Amino acid sequence: MPYAPPPRTPSGPRRRTLLASAAGAVLLVGCSTGSKDSDGGTTGGSPSVVERARARAAGESTDLVARYDAVIAVHPALAQRLAPLRAEAVRHAEAFGGLRKASPSESPSESPSDAASPPPASAAPSPAVPADEKAALAELAAAERSLADRRAKALLDLPGEPARLLASVAAAGAAHAYLLTEGAK
Repeated sequence: MPYAPPPRTPSGPRRRTLLASAAGAVLLVGCSTGSKDSDGGTTGGSPSVVERARARAAGESTDLVARYDAVIAVHPALAQRLAPLRAEAVRHAEAFGGLRKASPSESPSESPSDAASPPPASAAPSPAVPADEKAALAELAAAERSLADRRAKALLDLPGEPARLLASVAAAGAAHAYLLTEGAK
């Protein structure tokens, strides 16, 4: 006796199957990027790729610190609120090898302008800041969100520890964007 089909046949793959397949594909891609090829050379894990990613992340974090400084300069009333987020951006730049010119005795939380030395000559000039505080916070949140998105996409090109560091900093940037947006309401 043949097995009778179920009374209702699904018209396509189930949602769980699609999600599991997508997650599996991401894991396979993530696992394969840092592998070595048969010639002994490295693909995604070469020092030049990692060093370029570190330098780019340090520069982007330094630019973000400059954005915080510009907003604080135009809107001093926001200094206390932005100081912890700016201090985190300074720590992120330092984690990637940037902003090393600050003296060791200075703490990032001492004051918004004392935590880091002036940006390097390659950094962009200070960004324009809207006169309205809410608009300034919205632009800062957009910068944090955009940077977090770029860093999340760059993870696929990095091996182990650098990828974990970049993921952590991207997550912190997304949290900063949320805090800046929620506070603006």
